[in-house]
Amino acid sequence: MTQPSGRLAELGISLPAVAAPVASYVPAVRCGDLVFSSGQLPSVEGQLIATGRVGAEVSVETAAACARAAALNAVAAVAAQAGGVDAIEHVVKMVVFVACASDFTGQPQVGNGASAVLQEIFGSSGEHARSAVGVASLPLNAPVEIELIVAVGAQPTVHAV
Repeated sequence: MTQPSGRLAELGISLPAVAAPVASYVPAVRCGDLVFSSGQLPSVEGQLIATGRVGAEVSVETAAACARAAALNAVAAVAAQAGGVDAIEHVVKMVVFVACASDFTGQPQVGNGASAVLQEIFGSSGEHARSAVGVASLPLNAPVEIELIVAVGAQPTVHAV
């Protein structure tokens, strides 16, 4: 398969600059062969692309687009710690937080926006474990927040269940 940087170019996607933290933390931390991102919001050029709760003010389609943008921000953060996007060998885990109405149950569909872009960029190495969780609110009234864990060292052993 083409390197992730080549896939990004083929897809016409430019990774954004690493988002500045909105509090006291760093965008990503490397620990051995793993890089953990902090929660990344759906911002483009420093502006949230939507605000509000999914199932109330924000549609599932808009929230999925937000998840995609937040995932790209997370990839940028982990790539900066890994030494570039091509150093990412496997997306291990993604957590999707969805600020939503109390009766909303479509968190997995929102998360699919993020999962799809990871698989577009990394192919089978973008297949990951995932949690999609509904929450009452997120920072800056964002509808979605994404965290990633990626492997950057030796190829991880992946066991399908």
